[in-house]
Amino acid sequence: MTTNQRPPKLDVKQAGQSSLQLSGQDVLVNYERLMAETKEFGAQNAVNWTVRCELQPDAKGQPQVWLFLSVATSLPLTCQRCLGPVDVPVQMIERAFRFVETEAQAELEDDVSPEDVLVLSRDFDLATLMEDEVLMDLPVVPRHDTCPVPVKLTAVDADFEEVSTKPSPFAVLAGLKVPGKP
Repeated sequence: MTTNQRPPKLDVKQAGQSSLQLSGQDVLVNYERLMAETKEFGAQNAVNWTVRCELQPDAKGQPQVWLFLSVATSLPLTCQRCLGPVDVPVQMIERAFRFVETEAQAELEDDVSPEDVLVLSRDFDLATLMEDEVLMDLPVVPRHDTCPVPVKLTAVDADFEEVSTKPSPFAVLAGLKVPGKP
């Protein structure tokens, strides 16, 4: 039996200095925003994750902390074609994050860096980062490749009545018009 393990909060600098490597498996129910996306279905779906922290030299040769994250899961969403359930696999998201000292430095460098730039923290919430990455990886319009049921392309209310063909009130007025007079 697999033991579920919630990703820990990290002292990012210490994790980088010790070349920390962790992996685990959690369950979807521990991620509130993901559960909202699934409309509370799939609570026991596995969320597999690995994280590796290390120091790498920057352009000036100074060590910078990097975090490498991998996440994989499957989310039961609603198909936007047939409105039935569709399991959307989130295949091994792999992201690299570089950490800097201040928020201002992170904002300045994030726009020009190919990697995401975050601020060093002694209490970095790895679970929230994982949840953010899965949410950003979800399709805008989840759907089956081929829906399991025929898709209904028309909609009519059961209590809809056909419009009766009454004469136009203007047609009645036209009949009151006297020939030859404007």
